[in-house]
Amino acid sequence: PSVTGSEEQTEGQRSTLECSTPYFCPWGDIVLSWQGYDPRVSEVSGHVQLDTGGVSHQVTLASSFSWKDHSKKLLCEVSHGSQRASTEVVLRVRHTPKDVRVALSPSSGNIGVGDTVTLSCEVGSSHPPVSGFRWYKDGVAVGTERVLALRGVRRQDHGQYRCEAHNALGAAVSPDVTLRVFSAEISASPAAEVREGTATTLSCDVPGREGHPEELTYTWYKNSAWLKEGPAHTLLFPAVAASDAGYYSCQVTNSQGSDTAQAISLSVTYPPRIPTLALFQETQGGRLVIVRCTVDSHPPATLAIDRDGVVLATSGAQVALHQRLGVTTSRNSLRLEIRDAGPRDSGKYSCTASNVLGNASATKVLVTRATELLIQPSAEVSEGTAVTLTCVGTGDTAGEPLYTWYRNGRRLRESSFPTLQFPSVRGDDAGAFQCQVRSGNGSDTSEAVPLRVLYPPRQPVLSLFLQSRGGRLGIIQCSVESDPESNLTLRRGDNVIACTRGCPQATSPRLGVTRSYNSLKVEIRDVVVEDEGIYECQARNSQGSASATVDFQA
Repeated sequence: PSVTGSEEQTEGQRSTLECSTPYFCPWGDIVLSWQGYDPRVSEVSGHVQLDTGGVSHQVTLASSFSWKDHSKKLLCEVSHGSQRASTEVVLRVRHTPKDVRVALSPSSGNIGVGDTVTLSCEVGSSHPPVSGFRWYKDGVAVGTERVLALRGVRRQDHGQYRCEAHNALGAAVSPDVTLRVFSAEISASPAAEVREGTATTLSCDVPGREGHPEELTYTWYKNSAWLKEGPAHTLLFPAVAASDAGYYSCQVTNSQGSDTAQAISLSVTYPPRIPTLALFQETQGGRLVIVRCTVDSHPPATLAIDRDGVVLATSGAQVALHQRLGVTTSRNSLRLEIRDAGPRDSGKYSCTASNVLGNASATKVLVTRATELLIQPSAEVSEGTAVTLTCVGTGDTAGEPLYTWYRNGRRLRESSFPTLQFPSVRGDDAGAFQCQVRSGNGSDTSEAVPLRVLYPPRQPVLSLFLQSRGGRLGIIQCSVESDPESNLTLRRGDNVIACTRGCPQATSPRLGVTRSYNSLKVEIRDVVVEDEGIYECQARNSQGSASATVDFQA
């Protein structure tokens, strides 16, 4: 048989194919038919020509083909009993792109910031072939290639993607595919810097959190320390406090893995707290007064120090400084030094701290003594050093002043000379010294100034005690005078029995050792003959050493 009809069919349009033979047998069993068509949408009709114009047998197939029929094979067949002959027709159905979909790679696991992702536009069928593609993200055109490659994925690449494929007949659009970028990020509301007491919320989000297909777990950290964990993506501060300030981060976890957000700094502003005001008077040379003010505030405060209402120093705009004054400033700290200080510098000192949120102040009273006691060369000397104590007055005394010296509160002597000298100071000379200046204008007494004299150990004192009742108990006690403290060691021959520091603990269960300042006591229980002998106590410090012996007889 032969087949006639158009070489291509168009989807949705009625097409006709004719199958024919140049002969016809009216009384035979020869059958001419179409095979492989869909009878639901097709009609078949036959026609026989037997006249002077010719002889033929035709079977006409009228059908409406779909894109699924493209490349389908139909047979025009003539049969006679078991004998068959046929002609094959391959359908060429013209149609717009069909079965368009997006293939996402990688197709599993979390996609993080910086990863590479490809979206391919796959077309199930198209005739004529696809001539172009167009990509859309959230409805906005983003590309025209078949494969949309995203190298170095960003958070903003998260969204709904679809592709459109078109040929000469028209276009088709794929269903939307969601590209989920699993990237955690923290935001602060109302801001990352808030005033103390403000209701504040930190939110940890991944793109598309609300539409995420599975439950997420959030782990919160403050200054890298674990804070809390659970399904809540927010951290609430109903009234944020200064102690809540810090660096916050969160880790978001799903079944595929986790991602940690970059830390955000939560800054809490607050007015100055009550300042800390410290007054210090130099008692050893220089007649120096130091006034130091520190405060806690954010943002930093401007500090000002005044005496009886007169501003002496500020951390802000500079004030005119007297040559006796020195000022040092740092963040929330102000230090004022007053040199050659005297009674004129006494008074009520105040420190005021101010920032844009408020202010606070603190006050202290300074009483500056007119008389000072100086020790030369130092307030701590070694025994044998020449030491001079000088009583320094204000210089405005009337007449010849009289100086009275005190040690540990007891009167030493009185003279018209402002110095007390020790040509070769001894340990017994140590103590707290004061001087009093008396003149026609009255009297004034200095602060007590300690003089420390360092000296080597004196001869140790060794004492023995032997008790016979209830078991024989021997006690050897060694004590010594020295400054600084001595290390005491008790020996018998070459054996170290005990010491106050730096030697092993007593190994014998019969020995008990008691240590105190410049004293060492050893108890020997159940005394035996072997415990007898010469015991030596050695005392040693940085200034020297001394020793003493005792004969212990049981």
